[in-house]
Amino acid sequence: MKHITSRDNPLFKELRQLATQAQARRKAGRTLLDGVHLCQAYSQQLGAPEICVVSESALANTEVNQLVSASLLDAAQKICLPDALYETLSQVEHGVGILFVVPTPARAVPAALTETAVVLDGLQDPGNLGSILRSAAAAGIRHVFCSNGTVSAWSPKVMRAGMGAHFLLHIYENCDLVEVLNRSKIPVLATSSHTKTTIYQSTLNQPVVWMFGHEGQGVSAALMAKATQTVTIPQQAAIESLNVAASAAICFFEQVRQQLT
Repeated sequence: MKHITSRDNPLFKELRQLATQAQARRKAGRTLLDGVHLCQAYSQQLGAPEICVVSESALANTEVNQLVSASLLDAAQKICLPDALYETLSQVEHGVGILFVVPTPARAVPAALTETAVVLDGLQDPGNLGSILRSAAAAGIRHVFCSNGTVSAWSPKVMRAGMGAHFLLHIYENCDLVEVLNRSKIPVLATSSHTKTTIYQSTLNQPVVWMFGHEGQGVSAALMAKATQTVTIPQQAAIESLNVAASAAICFFEQVRQQLT
């Protein structure tokens, strides 16, 4: 394990850019996983990261020590930082003190959509996106397509909200969603308050594409035109609408329920 103590160290400067600049992460094709749970999930699903960074105090933590010492991480470059330097990288308050630097996958859009997928149009909130990814993975959905205007799926905040779901999904970013939907061989569903058909009246024991949009504006008109069905989620009239992440979870697990029965 290499110990770095200077802020002027070139590797530390590179890590600092990755931690603080979205543009640097995009250019490098890398991101940071912050915390024991995310790092454990990554190593279990995908193996060694490019770099493992720990704080000096974290080495006394049993979980961190076991993870750093595991044979799964033999291929990783291991860096130890004084706590003060480590804290300039981490966005987690009172965190344990371990993070991974990992590559962000670039995937080609499939030639056709034949299994259940999620299309996300312009989501802005990292917590919402991370929650949707987590629900999708839990529901057994593998493919998620994000528009150019959607927050980066691999940003540290989305990664934390996803709680490891990223490593079970195929995430496609900066997609032309109209073109994606043109490739669909299965029904395309969108939620709407302007329909009487509830999600519980829909036939979901088959693959479908789920569409969800911007927190305030919803799905664009161009994409709504691609929907083969709109459904509504019954709720009290006093509440105007559900949070998009909550809506997605209800849709995904109603589909799971129908498939199980």
